[in-house]
Amino acid sequence: MATDLFAGIPVKDYEAALAWYEQLFGSPPTFVASDTEVVWELAEHRCIAIEHVPERAGNAMNTVFVDDFDDRVAAIESRGLTPVKRETYGNGARKALYRDPDGNEIGIGGPPVE
Repeated sequence: MATDLFAGIPVKDYEAALAWYEQLFGSPPTFVASDTEVVWELAEHRCIAIEHVPERAGNAMNTVFVDDFDDRVAAIESRGLTPVKRETYGNGARKALYRDPDGNEIGIGGPPVE
């Protein structure tokens, strides 16, 4: 049985959010769902979307877990975004936390250093 993920992030300023997420993910959206929603497919059947829903903006909390944590965070930094916080958990897993212009939290997580 397949498992799909479609995470939605509400935003106030659609154009500002679109530019910020393009910077975070390093690409334009995978597809445009509507005039107020775009989607990035991060891996097969695993998507993140931003949608203009001002009254709900700023409350999302999502973490994308990747195998290439150090490379991914370095690539994001090369595009001008710096994590607001970095954490290493007791089991060695790591997380870089970013906040979009509305305050939505997007984490990049990775495995312990070998």
